[in-house]
Amino acid sequence: MAAVVIMAATSVKAQNGYEDTKHEIGITYGWLSNSNIIDLFENVGGAIVGVTMDNDKYFGPASVEYFYHVKPWLGVGGIMTYGMMEQDVFYSKKDSKVGTDKNHYISLLPAVKLDWLRKKNFGMYSKVAVGATLRSEETEYDDKTIHDDYSNSEMHFNWHLTLVGMEAGSPTTRGFLELGVGEQGMFLVGLRQKF
Repeated sequence: MAAVVIMAATSVKAQNGYEDTKHEIGITYGWLSNSNIIDLFENVGGAIVGVTMDNDKYFGPASVEYFYHVKPWLGVGGIMTYGMMEQDVFYSKKDSKVGTDKNHYISLLPAVKLDWLRKKNFGMYSKVAVGATLRSEETEYDDKTIHDDYSNSEMHFNWHLTLVGMEAGSPTTRGFLELGVGEQGMFLVGLRQKF
């Protein structure tokens, strides 16, 4: 029994170092995701046909990510991202608001992470993810004589690429920031737990 207790204590002590962690879970919040950029292009297209959008409200992209390290420098896993945009709809012929447009995005992206600088309290990495987004759009009009309400959901290809990520903290709990492009955003911050 004493040998079992000593082995368990040694195992727990060994896993306090960065190199011994196999699992990591992170939460992130970003700015300028692929879905946000699609919304901006749709607003330009709407303006061409006489529909303008204003009073934009965004949430996200907010993400949860998980990686399992098959090697200390290589993690495989996935990212789930959620984002939302709401805006008021105006027709050029009317000065007042005629409705509200809401878009929701949920993405599932299998991912690979390369930890190319691994220190006890600091690390740098890159990651790539490819998957799909379920995009739901709903427009509610205040005056149904102008237009009927509209809703649509569709699935489309999506991706994310982190060019460089930097993390700092303890060997197991770290804050991080990333610069990249894709569904998690061009700039994102987050918190990561390794175990």
